[in-house]
Amino acid sequence: MKHDAIVNQPVIEADRFVLRPLRRSDAGLIDHYASDRVLARMTVAIPHPIPPGATDAFITRALSDARVADVWAIDGQKDGAEELMGVISLDRVDHGKSEIGYWVAPPYWNTGVASAAVRCLINANPLKSVTMYASVFQDNPASARVLTNSGFQYIGDAENFSVARNAAVPTWTYSLKLD
Repeated sequence: MKHDAIVNQPVIEADRFVLRPLRRSDAGLIDHYASDRVLARMTVAIPHPIPPGATDAFITRALSDARVADVWAIDGQKDGAEELMGVISLDRVDHGKSEIGYWVAPPYWNTGVASAAVRCLINANPLKSVTMYASVFQDNPASARVLTNSGFQYIGDAENFSVARNAAVPTWTYSLKLD
């Protein structure tokens, strides 16, 4: 049996959950939740339907020493919830700058998990970012509220391609200056 790779990124404690590096054992729950059409359509990179091997490839990239993004599972076991309530990441976009991305499993929508995970990652600031960026599709105002409630400031409109929608989708872009 092959053991999970040890990834050089911190485990970050929060009140309701732990942000921890992904594990190969997360594949089943990632597949289960990311297969939700509504969830996939609110992301840039999740295809719908998810093709065979896509989740394994995602986990392999997240565990790679050459990765450009650190990816954490939002693990709720410490509070009696599921092992994987969602995923949150920081993508290195430039020196001192990172882009935050996240999705939360449908059973945890509107429960504060996304807001708590974003604030937790901001407070930990594991990449020592000076500025964090984020963008959300304009038809996802709940994610926009997560960002603005976490201190992000709107900086403009743009477009991002959504794999699940097979289309360019209007986005709102945000930034957060960190001290």
